[in-house]
Amino acid sequence: MRVERFDKLLPGIGVAGLILLWYIGYWVRIVDPVLLPSPDATFTALWKGMTGGRLLHDFIQTVIRTFAAIGVASVVAIPLGIVLGANERLYRSVEFVVDFFRSTPASAMFPLFLVIFGVGDATKIYVASFGAALVILFNVAYGVMNARKTRILAARVMGASRWQVMKDVILMESLPQTFVGLRNGVSLALVIVVVAEMFIGSVDGLGHRVFEAQQLFNMPDMYAAIFAAGALGYGLNILFLMIEKSFVHWSGK
Repeated sequence: MRVERFDKLLPGIGVAGLILLWYIGYWVRIVDPVLLPSPDATFTALWKGMTGGRLLHDFIQTVIRTFAAIGVASVVAIPLGIVLGANERLYRSVEFVVDFFRSTPASAMFPLFLVIFGVGDATKIYVASFGAALVILFNVAYGVMNARKTRILAARVMGASRWQVMKDVILMESLPQTFVGLRNGVSLALVIVVVAEMFIGSVDGLGHRVFEAQQLFNMPDMYAAIFAAGALGYGLNILFLMIEKSFVHWSGK
């Protein structure tokens, strides 16, 4: 029992160690205190910002844009991934195009999306959904193509129609890989949204808050916004893991 209790505390050791190193770096002036404020100043800025300050508004705007982006990406990529995964020849015919754009940095697409959608939230959301959609599509198609053949054959032997095999066997078998794509997609969407908020005419959002604080040399606010973005990314990953465990509790059985 003592060992189990200690294991639960293990994640906190890394956090405590990081804060301790931060304090040491601040005390011995490894970096100019203007550029590296104390943990106290940073966490105070984070608390004030998230309890009624501007940081809370920026946090909410980034959350809205990220969920909008992953929503658009899912609506487009999941059905398309199922279609491509169900027909391996069709997937192979477009595999190069998918891999090419999946490997292209989404930031390189900013000018194109700016020309099409202009300066506004639409550009941030669609460029993020573009990057996330390719990751989701790849994972969905891969999951469909690699559904266990034994279960597919068993369903057909038992008289299941092609639609029943697709709905009750292939799609269910592909769900674990689909959620892998969704988790990776939402992380990528958050990264792109934050970067877009820095450089595409934003007046709010965590990216805008980081960039503005850096320009004003308000380092506690800058670090506070960075920590808020990190917490958001971590929280989104935990959220999708919880959803996955609810829907795919039978995975691996």
